[in-house]
Amino acid sequence: MAKTNSIEETKHNLITTGTKIKGELSAEGDLRIDGIVEGTINCKGKLVVGPEGSLKGEITCKTAEVMGAIEGKLLVNELLSIKATAKINGDIKTSRLAIEPNAVFTGTCDMGKPVVPGPSTKDLTDKKK
Repeated sequence: MAKTNSIEETKHNLITTGTKIKGELSAEGDLRIDGIVEGTINCKGKLVVGPEGSLKGEITCKTAEVMGAIEGKLLVNELLSIKATAKINGDIKTSRLAIEPNAVFTGTCDMGKPVVPGPSTKDLTDKKK
């Protein structure tokens, strides 16, 4: 018998082909986009942009795998994987980066530092007062 209380549920969200969203999108778990999203995206898990997916705006996530198109600012806390079919136009800030041959990237890239830093020691001492 499996112990269901010891297994953390993984949350997945999907925006399919033919769906268009404008505005602010926030996801606690993983997010896959095969449709069109314009606006701000904040994903606490893995963001996957499928080959038909298109994003325009500011994107923040833990990890990302891009096969489609992105225009704007991309902030990835851990690994950003840009696949051969991807087209990115904008600025990237990530800790680690993997780019396949034939991928298109136009913009700037800042990497090596955590994108979303943890609280500093000063912040923690200020909260105790």
